[in-house]
Amino acid sequence: MTDPRITSVKDLVELCPDFPKPGITFQNLFPVLRNPTVFKGLIDVLAEDIKSKYPAVEVIVGLDSRGFLFGPMIAQELNIAFVPVRKKGKLPGETLCVEYTLEYGKDACEIQKNSIQPGQKVVIVDDLLATGGTMRAACDLVDAAKADILACVVVIELKGLKGKDRLKYPLLSYID
Repeated sequence: MTDPRITSVKDLVELCPDFPKPGITFQNLFPVLRNPTVFKGLIDVLAEDIKSKYPAVEVIVGLDSRGFLFGPMIAQELNIAFVPVRKKGKLPGETLCVEYTLEYGKDACEIQKNSIQPGQKVVIVDDLLATGGTMRAACDLVDAAKADILACVVVIELKGLKGKDRLKYPLLSYID
C-alpha cells in the first residue's frame, strides 16, 4: 500500500515532454515544492524511511542540483551532516572528481576532499534515477572518500531505463 503522502507527491509531478531535448520526458517535482504540506510530507517519508532502514546513517549526500532540495532537509530532520556533490569547478579547495555519462551527454562531478571521513555511513539522495550515470558517479565519489554507502534514495525511478542496474548499493524509490 502506498503512503498517502507519496500519492500526494505523485499527483503533483508534472510531465514535460521533449525537455531538455527531444525524446526525453522530464518529470518536474517543482510543483511539490510550491505545496508546503505535500513537500513536508515527502521529506517526512524520506527521513522516516532512512532512519528506520539505515539507523546508523551519519551523512546525507545530495546530488547537484535537485538533490540539494531534499538532502539538507532530510539531514536536518535526522540531525546529521549534509554534503553536496557539485558539478565540476563549483567547489573550493581540494576535491575528488568523477566523469560520467548522462542520458543526454557527459559531465563531471566533485565533492570536497575532506567533507566525508573514511568509514562514515552515507545515504545518497537525488530527485530522480534515470540511466543511473549521475548516481553511479556520486557512489564512485563516496567510495573514493572511503566512506560506507548504505543506500541510494530517489523520489522517482524511471524503471524502464534500468539505472538501478548500474548501482551496487540498495536503492529506495517511491514513484515509478
